[in-house]
Amino acid sequence: MTEMMKGGGIQDVADTTRTVLVWDPLVRSSHWGLVAAFAVAWLAADEVQPLHEAAGYAVAALLAIRLIWGFVGSRHARFTQFVRGPAATLAYLGDMLHGRERRHLGHN
Repeated sequence: MTEMMKGGGIQDVADTTRTVLVWDPLVRSSHWGLVAAFAVAWLAADEVQPLHEAAGYAVAALLAIRLIWGFVGSRHARFTQFVRGPAATLAYLGDMLHGRERRHLGHN
């Protein structure tokens, strides 16, 4: 995911555009791996039971890896970066309604 930022807000693209890679390779590959495994499981559900089961095990393994990485991974991969309490969530929603929400790298 990329964002164009300067001073906390999105500015004129001509002078502020820069690419920032936020998600590390493990997060990207685990998310796309989940997409692929779900697709294989869905398509193989009625026809190829061993393939369907293997895809299910792949989903379980990817979820376990991502869960562990959510506690020990890079800054933006950690759950502490995007799990907020109810008060912070409601304040952010209020800011969104008024068009003054802050932009963050990672999850908003």
